[in-house]
Amino acid sequence: MAMTRRRNQANWRLLAIVPLIAGFVAVTGGSAGSAPVGGGCGADHWVATWMAAPSDSASQADFSFDPITSVGDQTYRMVITPHRAGATLRVRLTNRLSPAEVTFTSVTVGKQAGGPRVWSDSLRTVTFGGASSVTVPAGGDVVSDPVALSFGSFEPLAVSVYVPGSSRAPTEHLQGMATSYYGSPGTGDRTHDVDGGSLDRTTTSVLYVSGVDVLAPASASTLVAFGDSITEGFVGSGYSEVPQSPAAVDQNLRPTDFLQRRLDAAGIPISVVNSGIWGNRLLDDALRTLPQLGPRGLTRIQPDVIEVAGVTDAIVMFGANDFAIPEWATTAEMIAGYTEAVHRLRAAGIRVVLGTNPPLKYSLLAGNFAPFADQRRVELNDWVRTQRIADGVVDYDALLADPHADAIILSRYRGLDNHVGPAGYAAMADLIDIAALRGSGCGNQER
Repeated sequence: MAMTRRRNQANWRLLAIVPLIAGFVAVTGGSAGSAPVGGGCGADHWVATWMAAPSDSASQADFSFDPITSVGDQTYRMVITPHRAGATLRVRLTNRLSPAEVTFTSVTVGKQAGGPRVWSDSLRTVTFGGASSVTVPAGGDVVSDPVALSFGSFEPLAVSVYVPGSSRAPTEHLQGMATSYYGSPGTGDRTHDVDGGSLDRTTTSVLYVSGVDVLAPASASTLVAFGDSITEGFVGSGYSEVPQSPAAVDQNLRPTDFLQRRLDAAGIPISVVNSGIWGNRLLDDALRTLPQLGPRGLTRIQPDVIEVAGVTDAIVMFGANDFAIPEWATTAEMIAGYTEAVHRLRAAGIRVVLGTNPPLKYSLLAGNFAPFADQRRVELNDWVRTQRIADGVVDYDALLADPHADAIILSRYRGLDNHVGPAGYAAMADLIDIAALRGSGCGNQER
């Protein structure tokens, strides 16, 4: 799809606020997956229970302004919160955006006991093709062998990986809104340490770990929320967005968290995973300029939606950053991008719901440097509401916009950064027509 884009690099300096199963393993230059357990749609199969879409390998600090000291001979214990309970899981590790191969010589998973601690009776060794060590090439991902471990929904797990050699430029998900732990350079393999005492550094970025799948019955499936920081559930502490709000860290206040609780209460066996990236754009690839914004949506739609285990449904919302950050997109370009995205998802058998974008006139970038952005947002929303290529529409704008103010989010739904806040995320989740979700159908069992 050819698109003409205007170039204006001068304003990029304004964005410097970020200084920042069994016996099978697949390691590829893109996404990796493994065959389903069982022989057909009636068999158990894999569904995603948690994911963090890789954003970059360039940050020097997280959204709490804590430096990320990744050098080598270190253990990284990433804390994740699964959305679907299970008794068998597999771990996804990533080196997708890093410039060199990485070797993980020891990987474990267990239930978090608080802070960096893991319950000793839950600690499991994770293997890859039967081996405890695996080397992942630059641009690659890897999926582990099945691991027997019973856990509940929203019960935090700790995935620990040891990198004996260089761990510079780890592929990460920049903005995790959850606290993880790692050791100082040179502290060695601590993956089997249950007390985690030597894991003395913290970060809210997610390093190396990109997903966890769970073995589930045929009735279960996955819904992927695909978008930018609103999808991701970012909560800023002030107008400049960073640092992130410490009150929201480790609280599971993302729109996907609220939606999962609704589905669980209704007894609907759909696992909701989050494929949002702060600052992400559908059309422009930020890797050349501000890598922390992640690969463009049209590039990552394959690994981050279509190849997600068990996916049957996707909620898609982009536009705020395409309109507000150079290279500024036009409405026509965004409509063309949305059209391509919907066609690709539906061709993969995924039911697609498009979300309208809430107001951005008073956001940091659009309000100050792209005054035309909100009008383009309105035009895109009009198209989303009237298009007939997707399977459904969820009108976040109608829910969140203040009808008595000029293009601003209602105060009860708005955060300090004029972004959507936790109450708004809960309301967004309540707006989803869960009865209309496709679900079941076994999803993408081959993933």
